[in-house]
Amino acid sequence: MPATSAQPPTLVLVDDDVALRSALKFALELDGYRVQTFASGEALLEADLPARNVCLVVDENLPGMGGLDSVGALRARSQDLPALLITSHPGPGLRRRAGRMRVPIIEKPLIDDLLIRNIRWALGQTPRA
Repeated sequence: MPATSAQPPTLVLVDDDVALRSALKFALELDGYRVQTFASGEALLEADLPARNVCLVVDENLPGMGGLDSVGALRARSQDLPALLITSHPGPGLRRRAGRMRVPIIEKPLIDDLLIRNIRWALGQTPRA
C-alpha cells in the first residue's frame, strides 16, 4: 500500500474466536490497515464506526446476532459500509441472502491472500480478482 499522509483504511473485524481475531488483526495491521475488533454483532452495533474508508469483515457464526444480520442492521441505519462475510461451509440460502445484500463470502479456512484481495476490492483499491 503506498504511503500517504491520509489515515489508512479501517477494517472492522467481528469474530468471537479470540485466537483468529488476534491473528487476523496482527496480519492486517502488518498490511498497513487500522483494525478495530469486536467479539459479537451486538458489540459492533454499539460501536461508533467510521463513515468512510472502512470495510467490515464479519464472521457469520457469532453468538447471538449472526454476521449477515449485523450487516443488515447497520444498513437499516443507513450505514451502508462495504462488508465481507467469513464462514465455513455456507449453504445455498446464506449464499443467496449474501448475494442480495452485496456481501461477498470468504470461506474458512482463510488461505492464500483471498481475504486481503477481497478487502482491497471492497475498499476500491483494486479491481475484483
